[in-house]
Amino acid sequence: MRLDIYLNTCCLVRRRSEAKRACDNGIVTVDGQEAKASRVLRAGQRVSIAFSDRLLEFEVLAIPRGNVSRKRAPEYYRVIRDEAQAPEFF
Repeated sequence: MRLDIYLNTCCLVRRRSEAKRACDNGIVTVDGQEAKASRVLRAGQRVSIAFSDRLLEFEVLAIPRGNVSRKRAPEYYRVIRDEAQAPEFF
């Protein structure tokens, strides 16, 4: 499954377009490497998203088939790190 679709299906971002934009901006990494939205995810990979206000790192446990409810979404990933970050001002 594509990275952007996985992020959206598992309710980690609100819209697929947000996931694609995050990948394009270089804030999403898979196994320590910047990832494109079209990258295919597999179970066992580690994904990290550096949002402006927090850092989320998780391990992909399974790839969902079809739509997933918000309640069942955490069955497909395991959070490794979820840290709040101070916003950076320029």
